[in-house]
Amino acid sequence: MSATYHTTVLLNEAVEALNVRPDGTYVDATFGGGGHSRLILMGLTTNGKLIGFDQDEDVRSQMLEDKRFMFLNHNFRELKRMLRFSAIRRVDGILADLGVSSHQFDEAERGFSYRFDAPLDMRMNQNEGKTAADILNSFTAENLQKILSEYGEVRNAKTLAQALVAARSGKIFQNISDLLAVSDPLSMGDKIRYRSQVFQALRMEVNDEVGALKDFLQQSLDVLTTGGRLAVITFHSIEDRLVKNFMKSANFDGELQSDFYGNIHRPFKVITKKPIEPTQEEIRNNPRARSAKLRVAEKV
Repeated sequence: MSATYHTTVLLNEAVEALNVRPDGTYVDATFGGGGHSRLILMGLTTNGKLIGFDQDEDVRSQMLEDKRFMFLNHNFRELKRMLRFSAIRRVDGILADLGVSSHQFDEAERGFSYRFDAPLDMRMNQNEGKTAADILNSFTAENLQKILSEYGEVRNAKTLAQALVAARSGKIFQNISDLLAVSDPLSMGDKIRYRSQVFQALRMEVNDEVGALKDFLQQSLDVLTTGGRLAVITFHSIEDRLVKNFMKSANFDGELQSDFYGNIHRPFKVITKKPIEPTQEEIRNNPRARSAKLRVAEKV
């Protein structure tokens, strides 16, 4: 494995949370650099099976040569369909790490990081979909404000959205420097934090990350066997709230549902009352881990 492709967050904690059975079938829904997958495979016998999902073609450079491993080059929102296509109906555990990989941040041409002046791409699957530049050049000020506010929690989202629309009338957005020329003068407080919020908002819209996460969570409940575990690592409050609510109530509002007789519907037993977070040592070794939260639930 490349030492620089990606540093896996909460490696041991996440795999331990799956409670891996040696002959079980597991899904690594976000293969990335393969760190979690390698550790899962160490717990499987020759009868075990691991399916890895990732929509990014670049991860093929990290591929595992193991008869127990199957790779599916798809977004994890295709979980149920692709498992059935592969003749797999039920799995014993599912792990998802929702962070952007170190490789994606560090490859300038991917457009994920404000550290480089590169095309405004930000697509995790570079074969389809709108780029960040497409969004900046075509969305209305109202839509841009909504994205910046909801996904990036940008405090002056309206002001920035209006400035972006005004700027493109003179020059379309193509590169990261075009965006920073508009956003930096409007940054409030910490410029690096402001840039991070703006880039996060655009990346989440480009990749429909909220929609994909919702699809994935709903399908996870469908494909998990009774007693199977779902372990999800999130990196910001929007994701964490969705995961927490779904594990609690199987919906995204967190409201418990009951039947005609008043029996409360709880499809999961929540294993982590509070999320598991990285140790200070892990954060020192990998600062990108600082906001990670791991939540775990077991299907009942």
